[in-house]
Amino acid sequence: MHDDSHDDRHVPPAPDHDPTDFEKRVEAVQALLVEKGILTADEVRRAVEEMDSRTPAQGARVVARAWVDPAFKARLLADAKAAISELGITVGFDATIVAAENTERVHHVVVCTLCSCYPRGLLGYPPDWYKSLNYRSRVVVDPRGVLKEFGLVLDPNVEVRVLDSTADMRYLVIPARPSGTEQMGEEELASLVTRDSLIGVAEARPPAMR
Repeated sequence: MHDDSHDDRHVPPAPDHDPTDFEKRVEAVQALLVEKGILTADEVRRAVEEMDSRTPAQGARVVARAWVDPAFKARLLADAKAAISELGITVGFDATIVAAENTERVHHVVVCTLCSCYPRGLLGYPPDWYKSLNYRSRVVVDPRGVLKEFGLVLDPNVEVRVLDSTADMRYLVIPARPSGTEQMGEEELASLVTRDSLIGVAEARPPAMR
């Protein structure tokens, strides 16, 4: 006989791991906000689902447009958040976004040395390696060595610039457009843009690797 006093449909599934201290703090804050009526449980759920829907595909759309539209790229470099909004993409946070273009002479790579600041509203959740102390500490002092470990070996004449994200400023790398893509449309071009190329630890895929 079903006990109507307890509806299992509202019980979240058990986690597949013991919650970390950070996860415990997040759950405690969420519970407090709900308890005080500042947010409802449904609003929290919808916010989590909306963030989970964010993927690097949004950043890839932005880059593909910049590759085919020089005027858009100029606006993106001048005011990234405003240009991104032209594509109907809402980043969902107040921090400034700076777009940095990789060229034959300069290569940008992004890190957050303090924690894991990242344009989640544009690229989704950061990869685990981006949050690791190993990456955060080493890419600043030996960027070429770290990039080599990712399989990216740059010409010695290319200047490597490390961009340090903060709570107030996030970065989006515009990777160099691969050769042989002159006849490709935006959707095809976007398929060449990977999450790692948007961070700067890789280049965009060549057409043959789509």
